[in-house]
Amino acid sequence: MALTLFVRRPEPVEAPAPELWPEIGETWKPEGISIVERYYNLGHAVVLVYSADRDGYYHLVSCLGCHYLVTRDKSRTYNTRYRLEDAARVANEHASICRALPRELPARPDDDTARRMLHTWVLGLPRRDEDFYLDLWDFDSGRLELQRTNKWMQNELVAFAAERGDVLSAKPSDYGSGINYTVLRQPS
Repeated sequence: MALTLFVRRPEPVEAPAPELWPEIGETWKPEGISIVERYYNLGHAVVLVYSADRDGYYHLVSCLGCHYLVTRDKSRTYNTRYRLEDAARVANEHASICRALPRELPARPDDDTARRMLHTWVLGLPRRDEDFYLDLWDFDSGRLELQRTNKWMQNELVAFAAERGDVLSAKPSDYGSGINYTVLRQPS
């Protein structure tokens, strides 16, 4: 009974340093996305499973060797975005057949370049006969290139809507703290 009063506790342990990628010898954590899993393809390039969603619920798969990128499960008719289990399966399947060699990691663009990229993406959206809603996840396929947070993207989209009100509108959401973006219809 006396021994239970003097229980030894282990010494506090410092958090381990991030693991280095063996193929490049450095740690890569692009801003604005969370890399969840990495797979190696047959040529030792990395196939990433990552999330740009603030809740980390939806995932994308991208190969850093052959430019393979998949964002949606085309076999589903509803909720086509990948959950982690499905994204991991797709990444593993791609890694087992891809023979691409590793490429250089994408460099983080400066703010002006990132801003131009975002504006180009918005201006490149097809304008229809009616307004349509735009969400941040519509830009997920370019997040490895952009390497910016959701907050930065929101601020830039709001500024772009103020600058180009003929293309995009940004209004506070009725259902929360977010912002609703609308790509405006083509003028007739």
